[in-house]
Amino acid sequence: MPKRQITGTVIKIAGEKTATMVVERKVLHPRYHKTVKRFKKYLIHDEKGEAKVGDTITAIECRPISKRKTFRLLEIVKAGEA
Repeated sequence: MPKRQITGTVIKIAGEKTATMVVERKVLHPRYHKTVKRFKKYLIHDEKGEAKVGDTITAIECRPISKRKTFRLLEIVKAGEA
């Protein structure tokens, strides 16, 4: 089974090897037929501590590292503003 890849923005650095990222998706509201944004936060394992707040990153699914960490950093797509 292929591993899921998610792309989002880093909003917080939590500890030395953990980053919090938010993934935004747009869905059609069932009643009002308007596009609305939905958000979900993920904890990402960042072994080398490369991610900074504001970066756009891609993460890949891996074995559970802790209770809520099941993704690891794959690549930094775009660096955030310094």
